[in-house]
Amino acid sequence: MKPLILAMPGAEVLAESLAVSLALSIECERGHLTLHRFPDGENCPQILPEPQGRDVVLVAALDHPDDKLLPLYLSACVARELGARRIVLVLPYLPYMRQDAVFQPGQGITARHFARLLSSCCDALVTVDPHLHRILSLDEVYSVASEVVAAAPAIAEWIRQNVAAPVVVGPDSESEQWAAHVAELAGCPYTVLSKVRSGDHEVAVSLPPAQLLAGRTPVLVDDIASTARTMVAATGQLKQAGAAAPICIAVHALFAGDAYSVLQQAGVAAVVSCNTVPHASNGIDLMPALAAAARRMLAESAQH
Repeated sequence: MKPLILAMPGAEVLAESLAVSLALSIECERGHLTLHRFPDGENCPQILPEPQGRDVVLVAALDHPDDKLLPLYLSACVARELGARRIVLVLPYLPYMRQDAVFQPGQGITARHFARLLSSCCDALVTVDPHLHRILSLDEVYSVASEVVAAAPAIAEWIRQNVAAPVVVGPDSESEQWAAHVAELAGCPYTVLSKVRSGDHEVAVSLPPAQLLAGRTPVLVDDIASTARTMVAATGQLKQAGAAAPICIAVHALFAGDAYSVLQQAGVAAVVSCNTVPHASNGIDLMPALAAAARRMLAESAQH
């Protein structure tokens, strides 16, 4: 039977793009998932057609995850209750990865608790570049099969097609391996700045080497743009070093509060993001890569 593709509210465009990419290789069907909200705010998912005996691909955009997690969990559970054979979650942005250690007394490792909850309602998970730091692999915290789609190839291709003489700039030491990979794929040099964060909105960044920037367009790359203060600080340092206005590229365009407008006003040449979170800056399409990963998960299901 054809896999059934369902979109959580807010992920309709993502699901449609995924379905189009999947349809190039396998037959699938777009289903309809609606959330009935009772007067007291509780949700009741409804899935049509019923997924009895079918694989279900459930697509969700998990920016602002606290508002979306329970409806996602309930929808996956209802799909299982209605007889779904296998449930694959396609979550282009996977939240709750930054609290991967205890940083203050009285805290816990919420990344593990979030992973336990999601693992309990699905059979497989597909995502893009989760924020892995002290947790080195999703297998450390997720008990279901998972596949991570790398954004670097698509970002590098965008740079090759849109920037004449780029230099990739990583905003902090954590980004060095990733910035180096993007630069290698794009065939250009790179540099990495150092960052000192003194609060959620206060970031200081080191001055980049001027000789590396001469005659080139800086391309700031980061995995998550949340407050955007790291990119704003890096833009200021690039300008101080005499560089051209940078192009800012983020994998996950969260842009909390006024972050997007603050970054635009910092004097950047452009802000571009991957379409893991629907946003006006989306310009790099990862749906074909996500569809390929989902297809592999579905093929694995067919073998069992």
